[in-house]
Amino acid sequence: MTDKATEISRLLAPTVESLGLELLGIEYLPAPGGAVVRLYIDVPAETAGEGDGEEPRAVGIEDCEAVSREVSAQLDVEDPISGNYTLEVSSPGLDRPLFTLAHFQRFVGETAKVTLKLPQDGRRRLTGTIARIEGGDIVFLVDGAEFTAAFDNIDKARLVPDWAALGLAPAKPGGKRRQDNPQSDKPTNKPAADKPTPAE
Repeated sequence: MTDKATEISRLLAPTVESLGLELLGIEYLPAPGGAVVRLYIDVPAETAGEGDGEEPRAVGIEDCEAVSREVSAQLDVEDPISGNYTLEVSSPGLDRPLFTLAHFQRFVGETAKVTLKLPQDGRRRLTGTIARIEGGDIVFLVDGAEFTAAFDNIDKARLVPDWAALGLAPAKPGGKRRQDNPQSDKPTNKPAADKPTPAE
């Protein structure tokens, strides 16, 4: 996260937690017409129902609206952002953003798409498997070779969903379609995840 995003995140995290949710991180996107402040919220793992046989609770539109109301009021009082801005509150979705070392640790073995702040080994972007965490470094497997990046040098990172495993991968070109149900192999047009983003 940028310095501004980190500042805003520290300010708003207790407010989000008071609603029983977790503030994963913030994207602060300045623009000439006004900045965009995008909050990513989630249900804490310990309260999401994971591991107890129940369907895990996911962030819903009501959660996003509640956070938006409370955060808007706080930003009006604290006024950490100069000029106009648009507030967006979103669930993490399948292509979950990774903001902290703990996030990378949680998703070791998953594939991530990463943008670096400063070029390293001739590249600023990479897509690879999160292999392990070593101190303040993250080791990725990229094209069969290890690539170590300092966490402080990571600008943005997102998980890359395994669409095939999720049953959402499009049919391969030239593949045979079953005749008994010609629609069965057709890729779904539904979004991969509900990402409600009410804007103020």
